[in-house]
Amino acid sequence: MFFTSLTEWTAGNVMIRILTALVLGGAIGIDRGVKRRGGGARTDAAVCLGAALVMLTAQYMTLHFPDTVNLSRMPAQVISGVGFLGAGSIIVSRRQIKGLTSAASIWICACVGLAAGIGFIDGAAVVTAVLLAGLHILPVIEDRIYQYFGYIALYIEAEDSKTAAFLLHKMKMDGCKIDMYEVDKPGAGGQTFTIMATIRVAPGKNREEYLDELSGTEGIISLDSL
Repeated sequence: MFFTSLTEWTAGNVMIRILTALVLGGAIGIDRGVKRRGGGARTDAAVCLGAALVMLTAQYMTLHFPDTVNLSRMPAQVISGVGFLGAGSIIVSRRQIKGLTSAASIWICACVGLAAGIGFIDGAAVVTAVLLAGLHILPVIEDRIYQYFGYIALYIEAEDSKTAAFLLHKMKMDGCKIDMYEVDKPGAGGQTFTIMATIRVAPGKNREEYLDELSGTEGIISLDSL
């Protein structure tokens, strides 16, 4: 470790830990905010600072009340409790789940804050750097892998069950591999059938052109790739 001295309880070390939590939490939040995702700089910085304060308080109590405090109990409550805050950023829309990465970043901010609060600045800084790099690099790798395998998740609205059955038959005849195909009937007052499908376009077919072809099928109201 590079900053072993920061684990000592001094006024300077405490300030460094607090400022580190603020900077690292803010950096994660700014990255999420730039992409217009959940959380943001204020939320992530507040979570990181709060977690750091809990860790500082636990160490303070251990120093002053050594026989009555377990150092790990308060941080453990932060790790489990912050999940409720992260759950608030998860949204289910049109059977698509959004906000999982933002929820995970809030949880990581809490962990970074705990590390900074106890003086483990090395770990907090390295994890923050790796997280920010991963959030930018992994989507590029992910997109290339998905394009190579050719699978597409589709959300389709059809006029009736006959259209849904015809669409499934058409994709099979066109050589598509059907990984998943679910049809939801309209509820009370509903007007359309909802189709969730995961398919692999047949080799040799242009994916965008094929999706346009499916969109033009009679009875299809809308077709979106997820």
